[in-house]
Amino acid sequence: MFRFAHPEFLYLLSVLPVLILFFILTGVSRKKAIRKYGDPELVRQLMPEASPKRQQLKFGLLFVAVTTLVFVIAGPQFGSKIETVRRQGVEIMVCLDVSNSMMAEDIRPNRLEKAKQMLARMTDGFSDDKVGLIVFAGDAFTQLPITSDYISAKMFLSSINPSMVSSQGTAIGAAINLAMRSFTPDEKAGKTVLLITDGENHEGDAVKVAASAAEKNITVNVVGIGQPQGAPIPLGDAANNFMKDAEGNVVVTQLNEQMCQEIAAAGKGVYVRADNTNSALRTLQSEINRMDKSEVESKVYSEYDEQFQLLAWIVLALLILEFLVMERKNRLFRNIKLFS
Repeated sequence: MFRFAHPEFLYLLSVLPVLILFFILTGVSRKKAIRKYGDPELVRQLMPEASPKRQQLKFGLLFVAVTTLVFVIAGPQFGSKIETVRRQGVEIMVCLDVSNSMMAEDIRPNRLEKAKQMLARMTDGFSDDKVGLIVFAGDAFTQLPITSDYISAKMFLSSINPSMVSSQGTAIGAAINLAMRSFTPDEKAGKTVLLITDGENHEGDAVKVAASAAEKNITVNVVGIGQPQGAPIPLGDAANNFMKDAEGNVVVTQLNEQMCQEIAAAGKGVYVRADNTNSALRTLQSEINRMDKSEVESKVYSEYDEQFQLLAWIVLALLILEFLVMERKNRLFRNIKLFS
């Protein structure tokens, strides 16, 4: 496994285009200076030791040396050993509603973005747990299988939008069913489904499915997103452009709080309503911390070896060679046509 110990130093590679530009401008300036003295061909005959190709070679050597030096500073490393790490954690399958109603703005910036922000902060608090992600509207799909790779989880989370699921609706029962099948076979691991939805236009017997999950020792925690009084569903970026029904009336989507509470009760979990504070997040984190934790295995590379030594010798050799190559031909070797 390869990595850089200090990847932030790779930003120094942005200096390379500046070096190229400087070399080009220097060459243009040199040609202008020669033209001031007369015809360039004539002036070149008066300077037989001059060698533009030597200048290009020196710059090429310097350019490669600087590039390699940046990699040396970044600290290239290779993982020489794979080991299994055992940690105490739980398994969490997140079921996120991505139906059009989640675009309502009764919570800022909107219901879906609020849910994604909350999940991102929750993921930052994980250390030894495993997490997976399911998105659902009229259908449910696994967006991320259960994993301890939190970076991937946040990457997938950031790309979620309602267009991911073409059929509209709120198939909560299907999402919980899919989550139940997505956990690892480890019977000792604490397992929970985290359902985030506004609960509107739900399909299937979600309460019955949640009760079935509880029978298998899988709790179902529910986060209600939205306000009971509801809000219209924006269409595009245009102001005052909202979704309308067949009769031309603006559709107002409301949080179905009663249904969310029934699902949480049947799943032996907790129900919280997300608002513009972090109270829902704190409640969920507290609930997860109370769960029975089991050993969670993951394979990681360890004992990383520093691999900068060879690159450092290459940099030194290039700099020495660049120093030895003169910009002008040596008078003793003028007839050797190595560079011109």
